[in-house]
Amino acid sequence: MSATERLDARALVCIAVALLTWSSAYAAIAYALASFTPGEVAFARLAIGSLCFAALLAAKRVPLPALRDWPRLFVLGLIGLTAYHVCLNWAETRIASGTAAILICLVPAATAAVSALWLRERLSLRTWAGLAVALAGTVLVVLASGQKVEADPKALLVLVCVLASAIYFVGQKPLFARSGTLAVTAFTFFAGTLGCLPFASGLSQALAAAPWSHIVALLWLGIAPSFVGYLAWNVAVHRASASRVSSFIYLSPPIAIAIGWVWLHEVPGAMVLAGGAVVIAGVVLANARRRPAPAAPVALAEACKPS
Repeated sequence: MSATERLDARALVCIAVALLTWSSAYAAIAYALASFTPGEVAFARLAIGSLCFAALLAAKRVPLPALRDWPRLFVLGLIGLTAYHVCLNWAETRIASGTAAILICLVPAATAAVSALWLRERLSLRTWAGLAVALAGTVLVVLASGQKVEADPKALLVLVCVLASAIYFVGQKPLFARSGTLAVTAFTFFAGTLGCLPFASGLSQALAAAPWSHIVALLWLGIAPSFVGYLAWNVAVHRASASRVSSFIYLSPPIAIAIGWVWLHEVPGAMVLAGGAVVIAGVVLANARRRPAPAAPVALAEACKPS
C-alpha cells in the first residue's frame, strides 16, 4: 500500500469533517423543502457549492482538469450530483426517514463492489465481514431509535442514490492523481449544477416567497455539506481506497445520535448504544490491517549467516 493509499491522520480528519457536515444535511433538506421543490433544492445547493469552488480555484490559480477528462467528469457529475441530489430530495418527501437511513447505508457495500469491478481492488474477507457487521449495527440503531421503517416502492429512489454515490466516488479516484482533488471535485460540481438547470425555472419566485430561515438552509447546504463536505471526502478518497473510506459512512447514524445527545439532550436507549458499538466494531474490522507474516525460520537463518 503506497503512502497515498493509507488511512492516515489527514484522511481521518477529512472523513470526520465530511461526516459531520453531511449529517446536518438531512435536517436542512427537510427544512428547505417546506419552501422549495426537490429539484430547486438540488440546484441551489450545487450552484452555491459551484460558486465556492470557482472562487477557490481562482484564488489558488488551479487549472481545470485536462480536456480529455471532461466527458468522464461531466457524466460523473450528472450521476453523482444531479441524479443523487434530485432523487434524495424527492425521497425525503415520499418515504419514511428510517427506510431512507437504512438504504443509504448500503453505499459502503456498493462502493466496495464497484471498486472491485472497476478499479480491481482486492477486498479481504475481513473487510466484507466488517461491512456486514457495520450494516447490521446501523439497522439496529435506526430501529431502536424509533424511526419509521416501511416497505415502499418509492424507496427505489434511495437505491438510485446508493448506486450513483458508488459510481461517483470510485469513478473520480483515478483522475485525482492526474488533475488534483480540487479541480476534479469542482468540475463535477459545475457539471452537476448544469444538470439541475431544468429544475431551476421557478427558483426566483420561490426565493422571493420563502422566509429567510429556509434561504439560510439552502446556503448551509451549499457551503457546508456540499462545498466543504465533498471536498474533504474526496481528499480522503484520494489518500486511501474508496471502499475503505466509504465504510465510515456507517458511522453517520451513531454520529447523529451523539449530536442529539449532546445538543438536544436526547438520551439514547441501551439498544441504540449497543447498535452504535456494533457499527464502530464493524468499521474497525473493515479497516483493520493484516499483520505481516513472520519470517520463515529457514529464510531467517539464511539471512543471519555471515557472508
